[in-house]
Amino acid sequence: MLATHHYDVIVIGSGPIGLALVNLLGCYGVRCAIVERNLTTVQEPRAVSIDDESLRTLQNIGIVNEVLEHVVAGYGSIYYGPDRRPFVKVEPTGRPYGYPRRNAFRQPILEQQLRDGLLRFSQVDRLYGWTMETFEETSDGVVVHLEDVGGSTKIIKSAYIVGCDGAWSKVREKLGFQLRGTTFEERWLIVDLENNTNTIKHTEVYCDPSRPCITLPGPDRTRRFEFKLLNGESDADLLAPEMVDHLLRSHGADPGATLRRKVVYRFHARAASSWSRGRVFLAGDAAHLTPPFAGQGMNSGLRDAQNLAWKLAAVTRGVLGPGVLATYERERSRHLWEMIRLALRMGKIMSPRSRLHGLATRSAFRALAIWPKARDYVAEMKYKPKPFFAEGFILADDGAGLVGRLIPQPEIITTDGQRCLLDDVLGDGFSLVLRDANALAGLVALDQPVWSKLGVRRIALLPAGAPPPDSRLVAGSGVTVILEPGDTEPREAELPSGVALLLRPDRYVAARVVLTHADAIARQVEALVASTWAASELSSTVDDVQVEGVPAPAASMSVS
Repeated sequence: MLATHHYDVIVIGSGPIGLALVNLLGCYGVRCAIVERNLTTVQEPRAVSIDDESLRTLQNIGIVNEVLEHVVAGYGSIYYGPDRRPFVKVEPTGRPYGYPRRNAFRQPILEQQLRDGLLRFSQVDRLYGWTMETFEETSDGVVVHLEDVGGSTKIIKSAYIVGCDGAWSKVREKLGFQLRGTTFEERWLIVDLENNTNTIKHTEVYCDPSRPCITLPGPDRTRRFEFKLLNGESDADLLAPEMVDHLLRSHGADPGATLRRKVVYRFHARAASSWSRGRVFLAGDAAHLTPPFAGQGMNSGLRDAQNLAWKLAAVTRGVLGPGVLATYERERSRHLWEMIRLALRMGKIMSPRSRLHGLATRSAFRALAIWPKARDYVAEMKYKPKPFFAEGFILADDGAGLVGRLIPQPEIITTDGQRCLLDDVLGDGFSLVLRDANALAGLVALDQPVWSKLGVRRIALLPAGAPPPDSRLVAGSGVTVILEPGDTEPREAELPSGVALLLRPDRYVAARVVLTHADAIARQVEALVASTWAASELSSTVDDVQVEGVPAPAASMSVS
C-alpha cells in the first residue's frame, strides 16, 4: 500500500508536548500531522505547574492570553518543619522572561486550548483516534503505518517524525533506545480536589520525616495533595477512603471539597540513551522522565518542542541543512539533567531521611536567611538553572556570557505607543536586536547577504530617555524601532547594551554581533550555516575566518 498523504513532519502523541510542537510548526507554515490514539484530551489532572519559559513558548504559539485565564499566576512555596513552623519561603517576584516564574494550571484545559490552536492551520492534519502501529525509514523520509479503533489502516509519509508519545513511547521502543537513570522506590499518593475553598495561594511543603506532604494550589478552586508512603505501607493502605480522609484533614484540606482523583506513583530520573536516529526524534516524556519536586516535567518537554520546532521548519524550508537537527539533543540534554538534579535536591529537602537530617536542613536555611543575598537567592528562585548551552548552533562566546542563553523579555513600547512584550515584535524567525541608540546607524547599514538568507529582522531598542532617531536614517531601512518604558525600574529582563545580538527563532542568542566587525561575523555565520549542509560528521571548529576580538564559531554538528 502506498502512502496516502505526505507531510514535512508527523508528530506521534497529542499530550501538551506534541500539541505544542505542532502548533509551533503550524506557526512556521510546516505541513504536518499529529497522530493520537485517543479522540479526546486527558480528563484527569496530571501536570499542574507551568513556568515562565513555558508561558513564553505559549506566547510564541499565540495562545498565552487564553491560557492565563485559567492559571494561578505567581505562586510561591512555604516549607514547614514537623512543628508546622515555616523555615523558608520562596516567593519570586522577578519576571525575566515576561511572566511569573511559577504558575498553576490544569492539563485538560491546556490540552484543549492547544487542540483549538491547531484549527488555525490549514496545512495541519489532526488524526485523532489513530494509533501508530509501526514505521520504517526510507532514503527520503519515514513511512508510518496507522490503525484506528475500527481496524481500518492507512499509511502516511513524512520527511521527519517526532515521538511525543509519553513514558511508554512506542517510537522509543521501535528505535531500541533504553532509558538510563533511576526509578526510585519511593511512592507518593496524589489526591486532587475540586470545589476547594482553601484560599492559600502558595505551595505548602511539610518536611516531616514521619509523613512528608506537599499541597499545591490550582485554578478554578482545585488543589492537589501529595503524601509519601512509608516503609511497610502498601498502595491499598493509602488509597483506602478512611486513610485519604485522615491525611487530608490532618493537613488542612477543605472538608467540603470534592475528590477528583487519587493515585499512587513512583518517580523517575531517567533519559533515553539517544533522542534521535536518522529522521526520527523523541521529545518530552518519550525522551526523559523528571522527578516532580521541581515541577519541571512538562516544562522540560516544552523546551524540547521550542528547540526542535524551528530547526525542523528551517530544514524543511531549505533555510538550513539537516545537520542543524543534530544539535537538538546536544543543546537540550545538559540543561535537562541540571533540572533533574535540582528536582532530586528539592526532594531531599521535602523528604528528610531522619529528624536529625531535617533539623540540620532547617537550621541551615534559617542561618542563610540572615544574609540578604542568600535570602534573595532562595526567595527569588535564583537556584533554578538558567536555560543555557555551550555548544550547538551558535558562534563561540567571547567571555561575555550571552551566547547560548535565552534572552530576557522586557516590556517595550512600539512607535505607535502600544505596550507589549519583546517577542511580539521579533517575529517567528531570526532577529538582530540592538540596545544602543548611538549605534543605530551601524544596524541600519548592515547589508551582508547572510542576514537576508536567514530572514533576519532588525530591531533597535532605544533606552528610556534616548532622543528619537532621525527619521531619515530609519525610513525604508527595514529596521524596527521600539522603546523602553520610562516608568519601570531596571530588572532582570533588561537587555544588555552596546552590542547587537543575533537571536534564533527560539530566542536564544546565536552570536554577539559587534557592528564594527560586522563583515567578519557575517562570514562566520555564513560558515556556520554552510556546516549544516555537510554530508558527514563534523568534529572540527569552523575557524577559517577570524579577526582579533571577534570569536570564531564553536558549533560542531553531526549529521546522521
